Amino acid sequence: MTYTAHVDHFVRENLPPEDQLPEFLFETPELQFPERLNAAVALLDKAVEDGAGERIALVGKDIRWTYREVQRKVNQLAQLLTADMGLVPGNRVLLRGANTPWFGICWLAVWKAGGVAVGTMPLLRAKELKQFIQLARISHALCEASLAEELNLALARCPELKQVMFFGDDAFAGTLSSKPAEFTAVDTAAVDPCMIAFTSGTTGIPKGCIHFHSDVLAMCEVVCGYWLKPDADDVFIGTPPIAFTFGLGGQLCFPLWAKASTVLLEKLSPPTLIGAIEQYRATVCFTSPTGYRQMTGLVPQYDLRSLKKCVSAGEALSVDTRNKWREATGIQIHDGIGGTEVIHIYIASDMENHRDGSLGKVLPGYRAMLVDDEMRPVPLGEAGKLALKGPTGCRYLADERQKSFVKEGWNLPGDTFHADSDGYFYYHARIDDIIVTSGYNVASPEVESVLLEHPAVSECGVIGIPDPDRGQIIKAFIVLNTGYTGDAELVKALQDFVKQTAAPYKYPRAIEFVTALPRTETGKLQRFKLKMPQ
Repeated sequence: MTYTAHVDHFVRENLPPEDQLPEFLFETPELQFPERLNAAVALLDKAVEDGAGERIALVGKDIRWTYREVQRKVNQLAQLLTADMGLVPGNRVLLRGANTPWFGICWLAVWKAGGVAVGTMPLLRAKELKQFIQLARISHALCEASLAEELNLALARCPELKQVMFFGDDAFAGTLSSKPAEFTAVDTAAVDPCMIAFTSGTTGIPKGCIHFHSDVLAMCEVVCGYWLKPDADDVFIGTPPIAFTFGLGGQLCFPLWAKASTVLLEKLSPPTLIGAIEQYRATVCFTSPTGYRQMTGLVPQYDLRSLKKCVSAGEALSVDTRNKWREATGIQIHDGIGGTEVIHIYIASDMENHRDGSLGKVLPGYRAMLVDDEMRPVPLGEAGKLALKGPTGCRYLADERQKSFVKEGWNLPGDTFHADSDGYFYYHARIDDIIVTSGYNVASPEVESVLLEHPAVSECGVIGIPDPDRGQIIKAFIVLNTGYTGDAELVKALQDFVKQTAAPYKYPRAIEFVTALPRTETGKLQRFKLKMPQ
């Protein structure tokens, strides 16, 4: 029987049945993990043990903590969780906070104490928090003091949540400082759950994605070891919230894996991000394609000489955005696609592994193929659904939707691609974002990428809307750049521009000018909201 340190077995007992799990592959030496593994020990304690104790680890507003200081605070919080709050290994802990060093401490302390972290976004309301608490049977919470209101509203309807601690104020700092600075990490198994990452998709009940301690290290080995290749002198910065797996990797785990520094600042927007890159001499930036597009025009105003690597994910990166950022900065964007179910990026491109229009190649450790609805491989060059397997994969918490995401041992993330003979993958769209108009299949990102090349267009989102004659027509929602007026003349100009740049049937027959587009906190365009009745 597999060793487990968990005393509370709720998560383990609600894993999918064996016959619904993807096949997991550990084909490279770096992915051969020991039977017992604790992510906080591997990322933090090992760094101190290896001599990085005096290096800067976490940077925030008025904060510059070394690895040794971070270790002490993590140990003290783990003491508080176990001794004062009664946490036992396997208990779920709701984490609620913005990107700050203190929020990073919370993640590491929960892992070190053997808990299962459940990250939540600062903008979530009481109703949404209640869903997470009840689905995951959450018993403990660490919440930023400034975000207490919505959690307190949820508490009245969540009797299972018995222990709540608010962090980030003087009272918390005083309580923490009284705790011992030593804590023996719980001897978790590599396959003990350490987090539940909730993803809601477009509609319905949120899906809880269970990831193990080994999954956290696997994403570090794949993304950092094989692709991004950071070193201890790097300074990470970016906009993705560490409550999401994209931000958790790029803003916390990857810097620690490299024994580097990370700058955690709340409420970063593109204009403030580019200023922070200059201020903190950041070398590695994580943000969305929209973020890079909005920063491009600001580049001449800032000193970005420290910046070496730029990572983009969350939505399709247009060729135009990539080229303009490279022209402005001299830096090629590292583009990638990943997902909460697989924890992080699995197909990516970089300076040495790049082809125009391609998203890149499958990262070492993963295998991918393109299939039809019957799971048969499609011919080379034809579009198909991505099927993926590797060291990480989908494990929904007690959810029937597991059967749809995993088939015949393959993860099906819901994206369509075509591939060339050299193994480069070319993204088309989410399966839900394919528009069928007059018998033609059109991917929303195709039209968006063309529109973004027009100087009038700052941002855009494209969907299909019902049409009695064509089944669907293409509709574009467009945010204009300063100096342009959304009138009939511009509508025709944009339509003609698409006709001249792409196949004529891909032009938007309807255009609506808007002041903003609906996006997630990671910057991902929410096309499903554009489809909702206005």
